[in-house]
This record gives sequence, structure tokens and C-alpha cells, in this order.
Amino acid sequence: MPGFVASSWTGIVALPGTSKQIIDKLNRATNASLKDPATQAKLKPLEAQAMFGTPGDYADFLKSELPKWTAMAKLSGAAE
Repeated sequence: MPGFVASSWTGIVALPGTSKQIIDKLNRATNASLKDPATQAKLKPLEAQAMFGTPGDYADFLKSELPKWTAMAKLSGAAE
């Protein structure tokens, strides 16, 4: 499909209703881990790129990906 770029990504999510305090604590710990040189060394051979940010950044990313993958599901016949 011309112009289509596919990539894989992984993220961490929490159940609806999880307190902001817990979300913020998980976010700080995740960002710290992803910035750690030992983690970076493990990601390098996989050619994986760590993306740091806030829960809002991740929500925005997910919203931006939804139309692309919805269209692909429809195009493939997996969804109507």
C-alpha cells in the first residue's frame, strides 16, 4: 500500500479509575527505566527506540494511531 508505514510499539496502560498518584508513579518509574543505560543497551540490538513522556503524550499517540489501524482492519476485511 503506497505511503503506508507499519511499525510496532508497546506501551503500559492502567485500568480506568486508577488514581492519578499511581499513574504518575508508574510513569516516573517507566521513564526512569527507559532512560537507564542498562535498558538502553538491551534495546539497542533490537533496534528498539524508547519513547519517554507523560500519560497524555501516550494517549495522544494512541489517538493518532487509531484511524490508521481502523482503516487497515476495514481494508483487510477484519472489521466492517
